Amino acid sequence: MGDLAVGARSGHGPEEQPGRSDDAASPAVTDRVPEEGDAMEPAPGSAAGSGSDEAASKQKKPRSFWKELPLLIVIALVLALVIKTFLVQAFSIPSASMENTLQIGDRVLVDKLTPWFGSEPERGEVIVFHDPDGWLEGEPTPEPNAVQQVLSWVGLMPSADEKDLIKRVVGVGGDTIECNGTGPLKVNGNALSEPYVYAGNTPCTADNVGGTFKVKVPEGKVWVMGDHRQDSMDSRYHQSDKNSGFVPVDNVVGRAIVVAWPPTHWSTLPVPDTFDQPGINAAAGAAPGALGLAGAVPFVLWRRRKINQRLTEGNTRVSATETAG
Repeated sequence: MGDLAVGARSGHGPEEQPGRSDDAASPAVTDRVPEEGDAMEPAPGSAAGSGSDEAASKQKKPRSFWKELPLLIVIALVLALVIKTFLVQAFSIPSASMENTLQIGDRVLVDKLTPWFGSEPERGEVIVFHDPDGWLEGEPTPEPNAVQQVLSWVGLMPSADEKDLIKRVVGVGGDTIECNGTGPLKVNGNALSEPYVYAGNTPCTADNVGGTFKVKVPEGKVWVMGDHRQDSMDSRYHQSDKNSGFVPVDNVVGRAIVVAWPPTHWSTLPVPDTFDQPGINAAAGAAPGALGLAGAVPFVLWRRRKINQRLTEGNTRVSATETAG
């Protein structure tokens, strides 16, 4: 236990001075042996004490905000880029082709998540899509500066990409879309009631191209039209392009789900009720016949088996009678 006593004499220290007692020679020495649990403090001014104080002061001192700021900016940019790429992206409305549903300068949020899971556009949805084949040729293009381009790329500003358009889906693969003169617009023979069409516009136009047509939408494509029918260069006016006016589903960026800016225009963009009317679904119209055929097949097979069984039993009885005779 003696080697745990700080500063205690062990009998091997300096020689005792004559004329002085032990008590006088070492006034700071105590005879008490340190017990387990006693705190052992370093001597003031010692190297150990000074190192501990410096370490404690370094741990307590928080990092400067300006040192943390670059890391926070990097994290924010990465998160914004991930959200823009996989979840939601903001787009700015540059034209009047979707009035009054969407105004020039509105910012819409586009759902980009569901297409990753195989979801395809449905009738009545407002979608953003890449230019299929020169639809925007000759249109004025925005020229954002470098900062706007970077912020748009990471999703912190609405996209101003001149190669993206926004329209309403009217028909999907398998649908027949037709219009004669000023309307009404028909989908699979069912006339649409379109309250979202711009006030004063007719569902179609009086000209031969935009007002009189009948097309069947191929699988994997959609037919789109703007809500401002007399101010929208949509599928009607691009029937001579390589896609015959249809938009490939692969070109669709996503569905516009809400008008986020300005606050006075805030609204959701639901599918209008007119697209839920009975009989509009071409697949549903063929379903009763298909179901009837599927139900008839087992019945026909069962009846045929019964007939064959009776014929077999009849032949067996005849053979037995002839043998007995």
